[in-house]
Amino acid sequence: MAAPKRQDTRKFFENLSGAGKSIAVLTSGGDAQGMNAAVRAVVRMGIYVGAKVYFIHEGYQGMVDGGDNIKEATWESVSSMLQVGGTVIGSARCKEFRTHEGRLKAAHNLVQHGITNLCVIGGDGSLTGANLFREEWSGLLDELLQQGLINEEAARSNSELHIVGMVGSIDNDFCGTDMTIGTDSALHRIIEVVDAIMTTAQSHQRTFVLEVMGRHCGYLALVSALACGADWVFIPEMPPEDGWEDNMCQKLSENRADKKRLNIIIVAEGAIDCHNKAITPDYIKDLVVRNLGFDTRVTILGHVQRGGTPSAFDRILASRMGVEAVLALLEASANTPACVVSLVGNQAVRLPLMECVQMTQEVQKAMDEKKFDEALCFLHHADSEFCVFSFLRHPQSSFNVAVMNVGAPAAGMNAAVRSAVRVGITEGHKMFAVSDGFEGFYKGQIREIKWGDVGGWTGQGGSLLGTKRTLPGKHLDKIAEQMRVHNINALLVIGGFEAYVGLLELSASREKYHEFCVPMVMVPATVSNNIPGSDLSIGSDTALNAITDTCDRIKQSASGTKRRVFIIETMGGYCGYLATVGGLAAGADTVYIYEEPFDIRDLQANVQHLTEKMKTTIQRGLVLRNENSNENFTTDFIYQLYTEEGRGVFDCRKNILGHMQQGGAPSPFDRNFGTKISAKAIQWITRTLKDSFKGGRVFANSEDTACLLGMRRRALVFQPVSQLRDETDFVHRIPKEQWWLKLRPLMKILAKYKTSYDVSDSGQLEHVTRVRPKESNTSSAI
Repeated sequence: MAAPKRQDTRKFFENLSGAGKSIAVLTSGGDAQGMNAAVRAVVRMGIYVGAKVYFIHEGYQGMVDGGDNIKEATWESVSSMLQVGGTVIGSARCKEFRTHEGRLKAAHNLVQHGITNLCVIGGDGSLTGANLFREEWSGLLDELLQQGLINEEAARSNSELHIVGMVGSIDNDFCGTDMTIGTDSALHRIIEVVDAIMTTAQSHQRTFVLEVMGRHCGYLALVSALACGADWVFIPEMPPEDGWEDNMCQKLSENRADKKRLNIIIVAEGAIDCHNKAITPDYIKDLVVRNLGFDTRVTILGHVQRGGTPSAFDRILASRMGVEAVLALLEASANTPACVVSLVGNQAVRLPLMECVQMTQEVQKAMDEKKFDEALCFLHHADSEFCVFSFLRHPQSSFNVAVMNVGAPAAGMNAAVRSAVRVGITEGHKMFAVSDGFEGFYKGQIREIKWGDVGGWTGQGGSLLGTKRTLPGKHLDKIAEQMRVHNINALLVIGGFEAYVGLLELSASREKYHEFCVPMVMVPATVSNNIPGSDLSIGSDTALNAITDTCDRIKQSASGTKRRVFIIETMGGYCGYLATVGGLAAGADTVYIYEEPFDIRDLQANVQHLTEKMKTTIQRGLVLRNENSNENFTTDFIYQLYTEEGRGVFDCRKNILGHMQQGGAPSPFDRNFGTKISAKAIQWITRTLKDSFKGGRVFANSEDTACLLGMRRRALVFQPVSQLRDETDFVHRIPKEQWWLKLRPLMKILAKYKTSYDVSDSGQLEHVTRVRPKESNTSSAI
């Protein structure tokens, strides 16, 4: 949600100068995709505010060894590293830093460079080491002074060490943040493999057992199981009860009898049973072969999960975190505890480092003591995923719930429909599918949809139900008649701006048509991410990855050639989300959008800026333009302008990405987001149906029974669509306030433009909140 205009209270980071300060950045522990994006953001933001920035190569080992391992970074030294996996500055596990002597050497090396601000990117072990180093700092300086290795002036000017951490870990095993840098990319690797395996497994009627990383944390296993529609999942936090072998084999057998040609079982490497005995892929394979005789194969993914290029999500997360980390270092004082920059919902927050570490260690302690319920309540993924697909069926209800797609197709729609159908059946409802949006609705294309009908839907792109942009306004009488004929008691609409407008039209017609007096909820699904009331939409992450991948390839094509600038047009209608956030993920120099008007002087200034850049060692430029950013300054016009003005310095190429942004398999984020948000929508429908069932019929006509479910800052929120009307620019089909516009200055800073950056939202150190255990019977079958 965009913050209200606070002209008088907003603070800008221009007041925070880094002049005279030195910041060092290091990556430590296991590598994770996106670490380079974080390093790049720290370096560029540090230089931007006037600080000196240093690389510390090879993690803590490099800090202890000193010498060439500590090097000053320049703006150009982080060019072209955004799309590189792993960590360019190296990482190492360092035993020496765990000793007092090792930390003394490290302190000496830092003082020699005047470094008193440290940005550490790593896991909980790396961050704990950093905190201990900070606590010992004044004692270490005293020792160095006594040994004559530094003088009193050096001791005085380096008297305080400030530390900010960012969590880089593919396991997502750190308390206090919803996502750690690298997790989303690891999920991409897993899902790519699972999708490939599913095609071969279906050919031969096979069972595949996949082992994914996660020695102490089952996040990767759980989310990848949700994202690919696996049959069974084993995670360390939920050891199965005795007799699980028979239950699993029975489930696999039932699925095969239901004409399902393949079975997928996902195992976290740390999976155990209730007696603390390891559950290995080979044990599961032998069990399936022995009991069922199924052709079974084992695949252990291993370090594939750490490799490859970072996803768009990880690049954006790491860039936001890196800039926030520099701000935190600039604002730190002697009394500020070491903090970790993390993500809660869609918001960057600062949390005390040791609070997060302590809670992470408490989780491990609870696991070691077999207090699994206690361990679960600490974890951010205990919230809803476990409860999504419980097989404990409720008594049959007499309610009929319809689900439909409206608007342009968006990747992840099918995962959302599958989730809605299966959770609805679990809740006891009879589920109906409407084909081809509101057009299919008034034509009567409505059928009952069963559990097995949505098998294998999660990984499919587009909309298998069929979707159209038709609005219901002209056909309200026919739609009301179809609702009466099929006795539809509730409606779930999954779609874009047309879905939102359609729901407004239906709810506004309740006085005339009592058939519309039923619970109605909309889940946003559109690549453009232009729905009021939600920061994110299903499908936009997949589109961002398509844009980022293409930009990577286009930039690669210029490698080794003469200097070249690429002008790329993205989709989004009048909404500049894809262009802006895609530009941030791809490292664009300039992004033109409708929401930020520009004129010929701006275009000339941008060309001049790129020309200056191209006179250095930088060889490539990237300019993104949202398709409806300006009716006169077209993509062709901008291409011709840059070509003419850049003559003799660089040449130009243009590319219109078009509908490829909609297509392809949905990203893990969109599959997971679609699954969770639809499940929550159906649970709301169940509650609202019970509340509005009076006198033998459902009657719901209050404004809070026609809602949109959206992600707002930190939480999923149900909002009456009638209340969102005032937040909408219907002419341009965008919300009047858009949170992501705050990312534009960040993108400009990373592209070396002088700009104003509102930091009103940051700076407040918060405390870690604990999720309370919920009363629920859960099953690990999916």
